[in-house]
Amino acid sequence: MAVKDYYKVEGDKVIRVNKFCPKCGPGVFLSEHKNRNACGKCGYTEFKN
Repeated sequence: MAVKDYYKVEGDKVIRVNKFCPKCGPGVFLSEHKNRNACGKCGYTEFKN
């Protein structure tokens, strides 16, 4: 996935599309899967309801 796919531009604002990993901090995004969000760096996982 390219860096441009992690952000969306609306007018003058840049909006992050995915969430950051709470363990790794800013700059490391959680990947979106069908039933979970996961960090590829540390393995942190959030399951969707």
